[in-house]
Amino acid sequence: MSTGRPSTGGIDDKGMQLDLVLRDVAAETGCLMSMLLALPVVAWEKATPAEGWTVRDQVSHLTFSDNAAYLALTDRAAFTQLLAQSQPDPIAFVDRANIPGRTTGVPELLGGFVQARVQMVHSLRAVDRHTRVPWFGPPMSVLSFVTARLMETWAHGQDVRDALGAETVATDRLRHIADIGVRALPNSFRAHGRPIPAAPVRVEITGPSGELWVWGERGAKNRVTGSALDFCLVVTQRRHPGDTDVSTEGAVAAEWISIAQAFAGPPGAGRGAGQFSGRPAEPAAALGDERHD
Repeated sequence: MSTGRPSTGGIDDKGMQLDLVLRDVAAETGCLMSMLLALPVVAWEKATPAEGWTVRDQVSHLTFSDNAAYLALTDRAAFTQLLAQSQPDPIAFVDRANIPGRTTGVPELLGGFVQARVQMVHSLRAVDRHTRVPWFGPPMSVLSFVTARLMETWAHGQDVRDALGAETVATDRLRHIADIGVRALPNSFRAHGRPIPAAPVRVEITGPSGELWVWGERGAKNRVTGSALDFCLVVTQRRHPGDTDVSTEGAVAAEWISIAQAFAGPPGAGRGAGQFSGRPAEPAAALGDERHD
């Protein structure tokens, strides 16, 4: 599928794309930090839509994931050991990783998050851009890997916003997340044990600035339309499609949106219509991206 994004191809272009996504990771991190820094200590114990997870747990999870990313980029042997520890129950493993943060002071927890993120970004800037980075799902190109970190920051930041009743401000950074969501269409079907459809799906969503972002061929009978924000909320399973402005035409498009997940691994629990409870799937294992390789 075409992303509608200008590209000259080649290593230099990939380098510029990586720089852009790294800048967007920094910006998304800044938005999350500005929200967290303003919180009274008691608010860190507020429940988020992820069942059993507080605001504190969301930050602990991001810190753990960034530290795991650093190992994946710099110490393959150590990351392989971590990956083995996640089996046979990756979800329980992710939950256990939050436990140390539950007795950590808020300043230390924030400081640990910042330190882990800076360390990860420095490693991303230094790594050979032809590297395939191992992860909890399929190995990824460096560009796909950093895009996945952006997606996870935004998605868990959304959980925090939901817990606090804070407004979601849409930015053009959503384009990276939407791109992963579109490319994950085959895996959404695969994860649910369903055959991958042959019929193409065209996605036409409106970015925050009013620009139309398009994937897929003109004339496709299956189409998905709506705002970029709501599309991203759906593919990261932060909202039920029925609670958004996302619309579909065609049976394949409708089926995809009902099971869409912008991450690898088993099917996510998603959100029920009209509610924000239930364990959202963890976008910790984003899919590889042939376009980026």
